[in-house]
Amino acid sequence: MKIIIGSDHAGYPMKEKVKAHLSERGVQVEDVGAHSEESVDYTDFGKKVAQKVSDGTFDRGILICGTGLGMSMVANRYRGVRAALANDLFSAIMSRRHNDSNILAMGGRLIGDTLAFQLVDTWLETPFDGGRHQGRLEKMDIG
Repeated sequence: MKIIIGSDHAGYPMKEKVKAHLSERGVQVEDVGAHSEESVDYTDFGKKVAQKVSDGTFDRGILICGTGLGMSMVANRYRGVRAALANDLFSAIMSRRHNDSNILAMGGRLIGDTLAFQLVDTWLETPFDGGRHQGRLEKMDIG
């Protein structure tokens, strides 16, 4: 599996640790930035990740900003993207099981590294339940 990842300056430290964690697991990661803690606009990086998931270049993406809120809002504007903000394990699990989320958003200023690694691992390993949930997904995209 290959993952695309992006962050703003607030999510940069956690993004770097998540990238290393994924690499240790043998997951290929494409990093679209930010590349430092210098102030940047989260929207620029949220768009880069969401576009590549939307157009099918990547099956999954991870976005990290201070709270995860802004990144999830930007990403969900793209057709076919189902970005889920998850700062707890239950949300990560259910975002996959019932919503087939394809982008995980996390708050780098809200959670610690250990929880971030657990969220990523759980999110990657949890399958979509399909069935009755599939019809609901089909109703999400407008236009």
